[in-house]
Amino acid sequence: MTGPYVAAIDQGTTSSRCIVFDRDGRPVGADQREHRQIFPKPGWVEHDAAEIWAKVRAVVAGALAAAGLQAGELSGLGITNQRETTVLWDRSTGKPVHNAIVWQDTRTDALCRELGGADGQDRFRAATGLPLASYFSGPKAAWLLEHVPGLRRRAENGEIAFGTVDSWLIWNLTGGPDGGVHVTDVTNASRTLLMDLGTLQWDAGILAAMGIPEAVLPEIRSSCEVYGRAVGPLAGVPVAAALGDQQAAVFGQTCYGAGEAKNTYGTGSFLLLNTGTRPVPSKNGLLTTVGYRLGGEPAVYCLEGSIAVTGALVQWFRDQLGLIRSAGEIEELAASVPDNGGAYVVPAFSGLYAPYWRSDARGVITGLTGYVTRAHLARAVLEATSWQTREVVDAMFQDSGVRISSLKVDGGMTANGLLMQHQADVLGVPVIRPVVAETTSLGAAYAAGLATGVWRDPDELRAHWQRDAEWTPRRAPEEREAEYRVWRKAVERSFGWVEPPAQGEPV
Repeated sequence: MTGPYVAAIDQGTTSSRCIVFDRDGRPVGADQREHRQIFPKPGWVEHDAAEIWAKVRAVVAGALAAAGLQAGELSGLGITNQRETTVLWDRSTGKPVHNAIVWQDTRTDALCRELGGADGQDRFRAATGLPLASYFSGPKAAWLLEHVPGLRRRAENGEIAFGTVDSWLIWNLTGGPDGGVHVTDVTNASRTLLMDLGTLQWDAGILAAMGIPEAVLPEIRSSCEVYGRAVGPLAGVPVAAALGDQQAAVFGQTCYGAGEAKNTYGTGSFLLLNTGTRPVPSKNGLLTTVGYRLGGEPAVYCLEGSIAVTGALVQWFRDQLGLIRSAGEIEELAASVPDNGGAYVVPAFSGLYAPYWRSDARGVITGLTGYVTRAHLARAVLEATSWQTREVVDAMFQDSGVRISSLKVDGGMTANGLLMQHQADVLGVPVIRPVVAETTSLGAAYAAGLATGVWRDPDELRAHWQRDAEWTPRRAPEEREAEYRVWRKAVERSFGWVEPPAQGEPV
């Protein structure tokens, strides 16, 4: 261990963790705790924001204890977070006014169709780089303002604060009702459907269209600066970085040059391609998003392919079907058969994201015969992640003209060698895992360390990146393409499962 030290809070969809890194970018202490998943209705997904804040405090204490450090030995604290998940809270009490609405939640489908009008999903795309979809935070906030009694009036009076999870944590860390700083960074703001990509400010026209008072919004800041100092157990520690989880992984993977790409495998999977300091519009179902912004430097933009369900499919296979006892068992089970037995699983649990953006899709299992066993299904569950990634890579090439020569990967699922080999096989390029696989946390730590002088510049960070494992393609191209055609056919079977309500019918 070599100081100084930087801590990163990684607040994810299913758990919160804190990792302490030393000056060489090595983890020296960590703690992690899961939080509840709340499903009030089909397609609705919520979290208890107060529970998340309690778990975050616990994992920070746990990580410091594991590292044998005191809070005063931290040079800075960075935050990375599940992005589009939406929290509204009372500024005076600090209490959430409702459960957080999670990024996977689809309750705003009807609202998004209404907002789209004649322009449909593209109504706000030119300004925001995003389709009008239930995925994003703005419609979730609009839904809460409409459905929580009295909330709109309180919001217009400035009594209510809106934020993605980064804002919620920064506000609490820096004092909450007693002087908490209400900010967000450009990466998280770019996922709200409320920020103009060119100005990096809230778009007044979109706010008016959605009925969201500007008084509830946080100030948009860069990804790498001191927002304030923590109070309580972390008293005095600079809160010095915030990045949405996938942008943090871009930063942790040191994808600082245009044309560099990474894929993070978590609850969902997210492939980002650095496109430089100009946003590249997508015509193929991708998102144009802010990658990061360091202090006063120009923002760096990315094309992103967002896949809703990858790791969550393994969790479903374990918890809902009970076919394995732990997530780690799936690799051995899947490896016990040579292929998927003709079965394909399309996990459109909450619709399909990139490159389709079909909220009417639902999950399907196709190709079933009496030959298929739970081992074949296990293999199909893993392969669903690879095939969905392939679709995003193809769309990225069509938009950017850049054909990736390799793919940097990170996240918990990269421990599954069978999956990583299949990913290399279906992409036809090497798949490379770094020594520090949890680069989401590392990216937040890097940004906080840059803001507080632990590291000089991104070039110094590049020197820390090290290759841990690499998988190269083994499958013949014609075999790969034949299976890809079957996958695409399976995806088509998932379309149109949910029909929009007839005019006048309650939603």
